[in-house]
Amino acid sequence: MAYRDVPAKIDLPAMEHDVLSFWKDNDIFHKSMARTSEGPRWVFYEGPPTANGMPGTHHVEARVFKDIFPRYRTMKGFNVPRKAGWDCHGLPVELAVEKELGFTGKQDIEKYGIAEFNARCKESVLRHVDEFESMTSRMGYWVDMDQAYWTMDEKYIDSVWWSLKRIFDKGLLVQDHRVSPYCPRCGTGLSDHELAQGYEDVVDASVYVRFPITTGALPEKYSGISLLVWTTTPWTLISNTAAAVNAKVDYVVAQTATGEYLIVADALREKVLGEDSKVLETIVGRDLEGTGYQRPFDWVTFPETDAPVHTVLLADFVTTEDGTGVVHEAPAFGAEDLALCRSYGLPVVNPVLPNGTFESDIPEVAGVFFKAADPRLVELLEEKGLLFRHLPYEHSYPHCWRCHTALIYYAQPSWYIKTTDTKDQLLAQNEKTNWFPETIKNGRFGDWLNNNVDWALSRNRYWGTPLPIWRCEENHLTCIGGRAELASLAGDETLTVDPHRPFVDDITFACPECNGTATRVPEVIDCWYDSGAMPFAQWGYPENNKETFEASYPADFICEAIDQTRGWFYTLMAIGTLVFEESSYENVLCLGHILDEDGRKMSKHLGNVLEPIGLMDEHGADALRWFMLVSGSPWSARRVGHATIAEVVRKTLLT
Repeated sequence: MAYRDVPAKIDLPAMEHDVLSFWKDNDIFHKSMARTSEGPRWVFYEGPPTANGMPGTHHVEARVFKDIFPRYRTMKGFNVPRKAGWDCHGLPVELAVEKELGFTGKQDIEKYGIAEFNARCKESVLRHVDEFESMTSRMGYWVDMDQAYWTMDEKYIDSVWWSLKRIFDKGLLVQDHRVSPYCPRCGTGLSDHELAQGYEDVVDASVYVRFPITTGALPEKYSGISLLVWTTTPWTLISNTAAAVNAKVDYVVAQTATGEYLIVADALREKVLGEDSKVLETIVGRDLEGTGYQRPFDWVTFPETDAPVHTVLLADFVTTEDGTGVVHEAPAFGAEDLALCRSYGLPVVNPVLPNGTFESDIPEVAGVFFKAADPRLVELLEEKGLLFRHLPYEHSYPHCWRCHTALIYYAQPSWYIKTTDTKDQLLAQNEKTNWFPETIKNGRFGDWLNNNVDWALSRNRYWGTPLPIWRCEENHLTCIGGRAELASLAGDETLTVDPHRPFVDDITFACPECNGTATRVPEVIDCWYDSGAMPFAQWGYPENNKETFEASYPADFICEAIDQTRGWFYTLMAIGTLVFEESSYENVLCLGHILDEDGRKMSKHLGNVLEPIGLMDEHGADALRWFMLVSGSPWSARRVGHATIAEVVRKTLLT
């Protein structure tokens, strides 16, 4: 056809529908798979989306790159199974259902009924599967939707339980009382990789507070002398238990221009007190140990103890980089604080309820949300003559990655996987992995592994894989490796039970150690463990498809957005290393984020979300696919808009 004969308008979407109809009518995808079924296997894992929400343009980006590599390998003669999957459990689903039901918290769920609530969660997960399948088909992504895995399936949960039993038997799944990030709205703790996804910039109160010294020789030499403490969490002062200094740091008794006596780190004196302050005496930090002081608020009753409550402790973590070099300790709200106070035998007091508000017997701030208490507490510090300085402090603060509530570091019992015990193995597996871009290996991901903390696995929630641990009154623990093992222990080989709450909670058995009654602990697990277990759980391994799994592990290729370095990429590698002593993948492609044409993140709040089907119906799927593939490196951010996609049509597809 001569150029002058090209129609004025080519209906690309209509042409694409003809191609899609041909593929569907002739089952071309499965025929292409059959042609290479005897070829060498090249393994690809599909990261599972949660279908309780509508698909977005970012799903198209990932699917474009997850389509082109398997297609290419299939064309080269490789057998490339492409099993779709769905992530079904977790807090995102629960929050969506709570919103639909008008619930405000866990008390509403338990009043409604766990069985009924979980049934609504299951329905919610299924709600948008059709839209995802339509988008997948419309964009030409070849993946096997008919054989998709679902993380809520009974056989999938059997596999997850089996893997947790393996980890438990290695001594790496334990319960401990630790300070961990906690969402007071959702009523559950979060893991470190969840924490990394929810930081928001906030302005908090930064206060310098006088702690009047009450014991030792210093008050006799310097009338009214105080420790000067800096904190960005005034609300924790209600629980003040001790102060801490660094044993090796030089501290000074300084006299301010107004004549008062304060103790600060020598290195910070001029910055905090000004050049006109005078050094009267220098004291090494270790000599301040045991110095008693008056706490700012006496609203919390401490238990009787011989431990050095409200005295100065020694701590290596105290630095002179900022603040005053004197740190206030509230062990219920800080991991380092808890460890330090435990080492001195100090009690842990916590006046904050699980919903994030202060207890009803706390004066001035009873019933107030912890962060909202700061302004009133600052006022009270000033009224009491304890406030030395008050400054706004802008910083990045962790929020719940789903409900956006400010998190609280909160002392509570939780179940942990001791990933720190396998740090060297994880680092070794990372060295064997090919990262694209390569900078991720020793940068974003390598840093994450080097600073690894134990995985906070348990969630005090409802819709999730139940933690398969049963406990008797003697505190003997039994970890169950699947429903068949549970039926055997329960003495009923024919037992069939939905492995979700509340049904599994009703199953008890005689403790194998003492014959007492063992009941399941109430927690469910982090839904990120579900998705990280997909390499084996998608096959129901080890009870099913043993040979298929062994031929499909590890993956040759995975691909998702770059934020999954602290999500799915991490959980895949961690679980693979813990269970099989080998990472789940060998090559990983990180993709950049999707932005609007002005460079802003797409969000419903900004009203700049572009629906993928609408984009493809207007410009064609080929235009959108081509844009995703060629508009910069795969790991570059992409500014998507109608103008940019239309330009692809004009400059490329119609040329």
